[in-house]
Amino acid sequence: MARFLVVPQWQGSPSARAMAFIDGAEIIAGDLPRAACTTIEVPLEAGDAIGTGVARASALHRIRDAVAADLQANESDGHVVVVGGDCGVAVPAVAHVAGDDLAVVWFDAHGDLHEPDTSPSAAFAGMALRAVLGGGHPSLSLGERAIAPERVVLAGARALEDEEADYLDGSGIAHLSAATFEAGELVEAVAATGAARVYVHVDLDVLDPAHVTGVADAQPFGLAPSDLVAAIAALRAVLPLAGASVTGFAPTTPAAAVDDMGTILRIIGALAR
Repeated sequence: MARFLVVPQWQGSPSARAMAFIDGAEIIAGDLPRAACTTIEVPLEAGDAIGTGVARASALHRIRDAVAADLQANESDGHVVVVGGDCGVAVPAVAHVAGDDLAVVWFDAHGDLHEPDTSPSAAFAGMALRAVLGGGHPSLSLGERAIAPERVVLAGARALEDEEADYLDGSGIAHLSAATFEAGELVEAVAATGAARVYVHVDLDVLDPAHVTGVADAQPFGLAPSDLVAAIAALRAVLPLAGASVTGFAPTTPAAAVDDMGTILRIIGALAR
């Protein structure tokens, strides 16, 4: 069974509702086994860019270091599911398990492929996958532990900005459309990387808004929860899971959160078993 690392980071988000990510992470944690959960203390202050071109970078550095320290100190036979917070929490988690035999599957409505000089918001969540690939500011990037583009699968993205689309087209990343997504297609794409392990990141906005409402930037024509859960199961049937993250829960009200939790727990269950 997985261990859960709860990281209610909001400083990486561009949303005016960013602090709702704190509530989202805490609500999810409340439905997880308490003994299996560790919570990272996130600073309340926003933080400063400190010359990086990344908004709130000083706070992001502190949280990244805390996540990395916990993962290093608490190695176990199982894998860790990081519960965010914004997508930036996945970056140190990928770094912890990175290696030449690792593939990364990134489920997200957005590309998260900006660098500081292309991002209109300077928000790190929009740069998170690029950081996994070794891009962006060196202080927040995987650097020498970067995952090669040919071992990354971006699934369900349908809100790409021009700079992200241009990068994606020539990158070697496999991009699986939400409109035609199938579990078998995902398994084939990951198998083509030659990887022996896989890290799975899920931003909940990859789902269609008809199925989950508590996200900061909902995009139409997303995945159905049943397709996402089936794809995770199919992938895990052929490769071991090195780690995972579930991010992007920003409920508008407690009642709305209750409506979304069944779907969220199904996804976490598929990643945690």
